[in-house]
Amino acid sequence: MCTGIRFTDDDGNLYLARNLDWTTGYGQQVLLTPTGYTPRSPFGAVRGIEHAVLGMGIVEDDTPLYFDCGNDAGLAVAGLNFPGYAEYASGPVDGAVNVAAFELPLWVCAQFATVDEVEAALRDVAIVDRPINDRYPSSLLHWIIGDARRAIVVEYTSAGMQVFDDDVDVLTNQPGFDWHHENLRNYLNVSPDFPEDTLVGRAHLAPFGSGSHMRGVPGDYYSPSRFVRAAYVNSHYPTKGTEEENVSRAFHTLQQVAMVDGCAAMGSGEFEKTVYTGLFSARTQTYYWNTYEDPAVRSVAMADLVASGSGLVLTEGALRA
Repeated sequence: MCTGIRFTDDDGNLYLARNLDWTTGYGQQVLLTPTGYTPRSPFGAVRGIEHAVLGMGIVEDDTPLYFDCGNDAGLAVAGLNFPGYAEYASGPVDGAVNVAAFELPLWVCAQFATVDEVEAALRDVAIVDRPINDRYPSSLLHWIIGDARRAIVVEYTSAGMQVFDDDVDVLTNQPGFDWHHENLRNYLNVSPDFPEDTLVGRAHLAPFGSGSHMRGVPGDYYSPSRFVRAAYVNSHYPTKGTEEENVSRAFHTLQQVAMVDGCAAMGSGEFEKTVYTGLFSARTQTYYWNTYEDPAVRSVAMADLVASGSGLVLTEGALRA
């Protein structure tokens, strides 16, 4: 399971962050795809790397498989688990731009600069169940894509391509985004306001303290609950000015929906946990992350790497889960 959020700073710079929740990691690393890299796109959808791409993922068959990433134009994307709903095309569709599911984050960030550009291009796209190889079947995902102006959610289901305006800047897992958006209407009563004193009979009663108007915000790890909780925290967090304040905002917000080992079992009996939290800052073109085993936040900036070379750039060592 996963949670993603988008927000901007005082100057309108994009920050897109996510938790990746699972039982274990995948040997993921922070990866840079430079503009000189030649992509191996099975249907030719990724024609070239117009924008350098920085994010978290793995490399398989010399191909970056991004879990989440951002580019040098300030566009970012994260893929979140969507089983039971995601249903890709079984093969390439005549007349469509066929994008293999594994390459969609790279397709977005390597070739586009804004959400508007991506949304226009998606009108001609079919997302295809074409695995990178026999070791890694296609992950069943939906995606949040954000820039400085707005975010969209992309879902490919039995109904085909669906693109939603994500005006709450949050995404979790199944069911679909439209269901989660409608479900927020059940929580119109919650607010950060301090409760007023009240009279009960002749008794003048004062609140114990702050937070009582948050009663009703669900606290469990279920996907609908995380969506509500993330939307509440992200929408009420004050807009901040500095890079440090906004990095703090991202990690504090996602801590509110982070999963703790031993608390939520999957059908297999294994427990989910937040394997890592990742953040792309368009302001500084920096990727920040921490892991379950090492909560210290680390970072890599595009400026520190060779963004115009021809080879993939990997940070040293796979992240511990």
